[in-house]
Amino acid sequence: MEHHFFAYISRMRFIQRWGLMRNTLPENDLEHAGQTAMIAHGIALIGRRRYNRTYDPNFIMALAMYHDAPEVITGDMPTPIKHSNPALREEYGKLEEMAADKLLSMLPDDLKEDFSPLIAHDETTMEWRIVKAADKISAYVKCMEEKKSGNKEFGKAGKSVKKSLDKIDLPEVQDFIVQFVPGFSLTLDEISEE
Repeated sequence: MEHHFFAYISRMRFIQRWGLMRNTLPENDLEHAGQTAMIAHGIALIGRRRYNRTYDPNFIMALAMYHDAPEVITGDMPTPIKHSNPALREEYGKLEEMAADKLLSMLPDDLKEDFSPLIAHDETTMEWRIVKAADKISAYVKCMEEKKSGNKEFGKAGKSVKKSLDKIDLPEVQDFIVQFVPGFSLTLDEISEE
């Protein structure tokens, strides 16, 4: 029997992010998921090495890779719209749950248990907090890159995302921001000089 889960997931590359903003460098959900996964993995490793966390960095990386998977069905709703009204947010959450169930139904029965925590994730866990922090860092990096390209469209968004990052009370997240995020504002020549 054929299963179409991975064919469907691969279509994340057609879901464009930042739909309401002029982009110098377009970004799709698949690219964003890859960057978020790398960042989340790094944060988890910092947490384990420096703060005695019991995270599984590989699980967190996989969770980050699939964190926006339901958007392959729902599309990417811009954050200002999604969070503008509690009733709308609740209904969109239900839609995301239905999309997650649809994706899980595309898997063979013996793999559903493995993918369920990645697709229909538990948003109350520390692992999810790491993924959401990585998601915000990825958004902040996007704003920095747009600014570096001369696009002022992302100025306010960058400030807003930075404010939310500053409020995250996980030292591993703050370490990542201090040690790795400034490099994204540099040119290739500047990165290579160090």
